Amino acid sequence: MAEGQIGPPKAPAPAAFFHASGGGGFAESLFHAWGGLIHTVVTQRNMRIHLLAAVLVGMVGAGIPLGLAEKVIMIFCVLLIFFAEILNSALEHLVDLAVQQFDENARLVKDTAAAGVLVLAIGTVVIFAAILVHNAEVIATHGEQITRQVVLGVPFTLLAGALMHEAKKPVVLDVLMFVAALALLGVMVLTAESYVMWAMTLGLLLVTASAAWSRQKIRRAGQ
Repeated sequence: MAEGQIGPPKAPAPAAFFHASGGGGFAESLFHAWGGLIHTVVTQRNMRIHLLAAVLVGMVGAGIPLGLAEKVIMIFCVLLIFFAEILNSALEHLVDLAVQQFDENARLVKDTAAAGVLVLAIGTVVIFAAILVHNAEVIATHGEQITRQVVLGVPFTLLAGALMHEAKKPVVLDVLMFVAALALLGVMVLTAESYVMWAMTLGLLLVTASAAWSRQKIRRAGQ
């Protein structure tokens, strides 16, 4: 903490995530909303954990033939967790902005908001487990698909996690990891049981790549 600074350390400057845009209206709103999502991924460890969990959900949904209801529920749970974590992050920033020194009530606000995310996360795990148990017979008869998803999904998930990792990495390494993950995803689409779940996984990969790129820009700006 710098000398004379009061309160918690400040987050990276907004300019690291948001840049001036020549457009306006709806397009600009989408641009800033995307920046808010990437900001949450870069600065919030729990959001990165949720994102990796969502990747695993996408792997399962794309590799096992599930019904429409199960797919919709899984996607909705993923989006609900993301929404809760983003809202929790925004609330933390608001509390830090309003309270410049330690306050017990501020701590309770943060803890309560985090508890809401925890409850949703636990509920999502229970729902996901219930879907797997309900489809146990389908899973048991698709051993080849599951094996293929594990072989491709494990390195894909590791690459997605490495892209978001806080460790300082050269740009070329981030590019190579993204290309490798994209190649694995390209192989998966050839035998995907659900293109919707595959597309969700592709979207998650793009989020991890955007987070890696934003982290690179922050480092360059700080040099």
